[in-house]
Amino acid sequence: MTGTTGDTSGAAHGTTGGTDPTGAPATASDPTAPLHLAVALDGAGWHPAAWREEGARPGELLDAGYWADLVTEAERGLLDFVTFEDALGLQSAAFHLPDNRTDQVRGSIDAVLLAAYLAPLTQHIGLVPTTNVTHTEPFHLAIGIATLDHASQGRAGWRPQIASRASDAAHFGRRIAPQLTERDVGDSTSISEPLRALFTEGAEVVRAARLLWDSWEDGAEIRDAATGRFLDRDKIHPIDFRGTNFSVKGPSITPRTPQGQPPVVSLAHATVPYEFAALSSDVVAITPHDRAGTVAILAEVAEAVERTGRDVSERPLRTFADLLVLLDDEPGAAARRKARLDEAAGAELVSDAEVFTGTPAELADILLDRHSTGLDGFRLRPARLPHDLTAITRGLVPELQRRGVFRTEYASTTLRGHLGLTRPASRYAKEG
Repeated sequence: MTGTTGDTSGAAHGTTGGTDPTGAPATASDPTAPLHLAVALDGAGWHPAAWREEGARPGELLDAGYWADLVTEAERGLLDFVTFEDALGLQSAAFHLPDNRTDQVRGSIDAVLLAAYLAPLTQHIGLVPTTNVTHTEPFHLAIGIATLDHASQGRAGWRPQIASRASDAAHFGRRIAPQLTERDVGDSTSISEPLRALFTEGAEVVRAARLLWDSWEDGAEIRDAATGRFLDRDKIHPIDFRGTNFSVKGPSITPRTPQGQPPVVSLAHATVPYEFAALSSDVVAITPHDRAGTVAILAEVAEAVERTGRDVSERPLRTFADLLVLLDDEPGAAARRKARLDEAAGAELVSDAEVFTGTPAELADILLDRHSTGLDGFRLRPARLPHDLTAITRGLVPELQRRGVFRTEYASTTLRGHLGLTRPASRYAKEG
């Protein structure tokens, strides 16, 4: 798997007391506390047959205007942020290798460049592109996200993602990745252990990026033509970072951004990625399939936070749950629509996330029930675009607003502000 520089708004986060081990508000005793909503945008939607539905726009999936329509709709719904998927190879129905299917969407555009295009077309919503951290230079990743934060005036986020496919490694020819087998990808725990080294490297990439974001202190740019001083060189620092497989001298070429540290968002299914989130992320999206699973995973995330020694009083970790949603106003209509899509796809929809079919009011009931376990919010995956996105913004959001648990206007100008995260000072800044 982000404006004023002094934005420290926590009002949108609804803090109402103590904190849990992840640094989140203690919502279990206050089920009406405001919650956070994000959407994950991908192609024509998260159902593989979505592109074939009436109202879909398959001919525009590579057009910037299509994405502008989606993101402005998400902003109309006052959502915290949108995420954009990205990959180093063509999409595949298999996790571990390419397929030869021609009946599903294949092909995409660069997520960071897309977010940069959308930045001046939006005013409030956070923009969180996915980038690969296994085969992409950390320096380039860091300045790309920093530039996005400048372009969006403080609304950039970043979803770092490892690349485990041998076919992805072959595109670059710099390293060899073992070919995973069906047995390897049998479940989330089995797959995460063989990938531990990649997650370790990914955490190093995030660490290097954070150092680069701090390598220019606030006020390093003087820009005084009268005295001929453009920079204060004492406020620009090399980072001298050495990872397992790379090193970065620094400093960044991009001055400190409106947020200082754009929020890092990660998706996690098992122990290893929970530890990655505890080390590296500001927001972790988990994938429980029921209320009991939510409670259990939140406990695992809290254990990972404790194991890694994260100080959540200084660096809270926001927890979101992913749900893949099909929403219709008429009871039963979403389930019938899913059955039709499944028939068109030739198989029942399978997802790492829970699949919900129902009305906006029914989904609101579930979100509030899960929210009471201690979740901060939810990242919803619309099964079909734009239908299920507009059902979120024009159906679900008004329902949550009627219940008094979702914002009626943006109270912050930055993604950190939406999430209730303060803007940190550069670690290189001298105290006092």
